[in-house]
Amino acid sequence: MSSSDRSQAVDVKTYEVRTYGCQMNVHDSERLSGLLENAGYVRAPKGADGDADVVVFNTCAVRENADNKLYGNLGRLAPMKTKRPGMQIAVGGCLAQKDRDTIVKRAPWVDVVFGTHNIGKLPVLLERARVQEEAQVEIAESLEAFPSTLPTRRESAYAAWVSISVGCNNTCTFCIVPALRGKEKDRRTGDILAEIEALVGEGVSEITLLGQNVNAYGSDIGDREAFGKLLRACGKIDGLERVRFTSPHPRDFTDDVIAAMAETPNVMPQLHMPMQSGSDTILKAMRRSYRQERYLGIIDKVRAAIPHAAITSDIIVGFPGETEEDFEQTMHAVRQARFAQAFTFQYSKRPGTPAATMENQIPKEIVQERYLRLAALQEEISWDENKKQIGRTLELMVAEGEGRKDGATHRLSGRAPDNRLVHFTKPDTAVRPGDVVTVEITYAAPHHLLAEGAVLNVRPTRAGDAWEKRNTAEAAKPAGVMLGLPKIGAPAPLPVAAASGCGCD
Repeated sequence: MSSSDRSQAVDVKTYEVRTYGCQMNVHDSERLSGLLENAGYVRAPKGADGDADVVVFNTCAVRENADNKLYGNLGRLAPMKTKRPGMQIAVGGCLAQKDRDTIVKRAPWVDVVFGTHNIGKLPVLLERARVQEEAQVEIAESLEAFPSTLPTRRESAYAAWVSISVGCNNTCTFCIVPALRGKEKDRRTGDILAEIEALVGEGVSEITLLGQNVNAYGSDIGDREAFGKLLRACGKIDGLERVRFTSPHPRDFTDDVIAAMAETPNVMPQLHMPMQSGSDTILKAMRRSYRQERYLGIIDKVRAAIPHAAITSDIIVGFPGETEEDFEQTMHAVRQARFAQAFTFQYSKRPGTPAATMENQIPKEIVQERYLRLAALQEEISWDENKKQIGRTLELMVAEGEGRKDGATHRLSGRAPDNRLVHFTKPDTAVRPGDVVTVEITYAAPHHLLAEGAVLNVRPTRAGDAWEKRNTAEAAKPAGVMLGLPKIGAPAPLPVAAASGCGCD
């Protein structure tokens, strides 16, 4: 190796982004990665576990123990930073927006703290901290620019998140997210569709429309039917095979949206709609603007229009004041709804929310006992609903990294149109993530399906081509690049590609 080559290797700067929380955070982390790579950083190898020049924590404030988890991880990095001169640690996301200066007081080895509204400043703040040799804390009180204008390193070549709005106008008593992400702001429909068309041009065949309260889209622009119109517009994009969205709020779930779902072929027969509780009393205390009858009525309408729709939900157990009768109402609603899956949570105090100071906080042992009863009921329902899939012939989009045991079982995994996870026998024909296979379901478990027979058909796709192209390019990348200063001005167009908001919709 020449001296110049050795100099370059020394100057390579690696980064690692650790993500906690909802899909909004996952997508924000794709942007943070894009920003860092645009500034000359190189992604650290998988499993680096903090052994990088820059470690970024993209945090969540939804759970009560979020801060304990963050400071525990920061503490584990402190000795590593001492041994590695020049290493930098940055903390962003909802917890950073909430705690601000507290972070550097509790963990003075942190170099940068930034909030939910100014993620685009990360490279500049890192450089400033390096030059000034002191921590940089910069929290914006409102959105500086819609984050979709930022460079993005998408995790998938065949499926992509597309943000249609940020923020939330609801005031749920258990949720701190609106206070941290601000009031809802909608993107222009033309900008959303342009981004989707660009993604499809790069080979993406599945997109998920993303918003804290995704089906309230249009409230910022005064059009209550804007979300249904957006779904129909997605149906006109040539090459876009699958459209999903998360997470909708029952309050804003109008009949025109159900019609758009049913009548737009590439909108998938899947709905994730948080219920949170089946008790009208608890829903009122949560400031949820619907009641059990309204929620179940929406499900009935969706199933009437889309018979094979898989419906999933979020449910909180043990909200302050929840009686056994309230909990039984939740159990009743779950029996009626027949969710394909339900993500159940034990109520956790969110500091700064009205619910955190409510009277009649439920003892931990009661919450745990109710949680186990609800989980057992939902497991039984999920299994029964999955058994109904046996014998069906389904088209699966081949997935990457979905089946943890695929290597040992010689299977591959994919997602059905309704988003059920299916493990299938590896065919003789080569298939890539993003390609589509046709299989017959032969076995059902509560959380996945099996197609144990031979694959009936393999359809290579442009999405599979995109995955192959990306992986070939990744393998051919040099070991590193010199670190440059962050670029100024609007980022150049990038070749871009890639299921319940924060769980509080």
